[in-house]
Amino acid sequence: MSRAKTIQDFLRSDIIDIEELLSLALDFSKSSLYANPNHKISATELARLDILIQKRQSGEPFAYLSGSKGFYHLDFKVTTDTLIPRPETELLIDISLDLFDSSESIKVLDLGTGSGIIAITLADKCSNWKVSATDQSEGALEVAKSNAQNTATEIEFSHGNWLDAVPNQIFDLIISNPPYVKDNDPHLADLKFEPISALISGVDGLDDIRTIIEQAPKQLNSGGYLLLEHGYNQQKEIMRLMRESFIDVRGFQDNNSIDRATIGRIK
Repeated sequence: MSRAKTIQDFLRSDIIDIEELLSLALDFSKSSLYANPNHKISATELARLDILIQKRQSGEPFAYLSGSKGFYHLDFKVTTDTLIPRPETELLIDISLDLFDSSESIKVLDLGTGSGIIAITLADKCSNWKVSATDQSEGALEVAKSNAQNTATEIEFSHGNWLDAVPNQIFDLIISNPPYVKDNDPHLADLKFEPISALISGVDGLDDIRTIIEQAPKQLNSGGYLLLEHGYNQQKEIMRLMRESFIDVRGFQDNNSIDRATIGRIK
């Protein structure tokens, strides 16, 4: 009979994300793993761990295995109905917090909210802001609503395509991290577990961004802002598109010095 496997046996291996997978399979914190290196893993735990290892080695992101991902100062439930939150998107939060004081009473719309990270983070940081969020995916909206229930935030969720979901409403800030990947972008192979509809947007990746830029002016207050996340090579064209209806158009880079966001104020 082979010797039972211990935590230490796995920690010594070169299995990708083994600490995280052990923590998930055994319901141990990382510190507990190292405090109990000789813990013998039961057959049930080992079966659970083997499944997790196989899924991770197939390329499935750890966030989908754990069902959660941190963003800004909160943790969010994620499923395959939603994109996995990325640290680059935190730039949109920083820009928004610099635009308006947290004590102001403003109306904010998060278009294509996904798991709700932008809307919920802003509502949690700025309790006086009235935040709304939309998504065309009912599955994503259910995830976002569930995430909102885990905080003290009140958010108005609407189902529909971009601004069609909130007709006749006017906002001070419209913010979006829309699909912006080209239809045949080679990087899509690395994103095969994430919802394709939340990623691709036409031959140049700008179809949805064009729609938002066209629709937004009708639903912004005087002096209101449109803030968009985009790909590394799209900022110049987005700035050109925005200047038709917006002034003070500015671009921002993320922490990796990559063009990541563009903002404009309605004329």
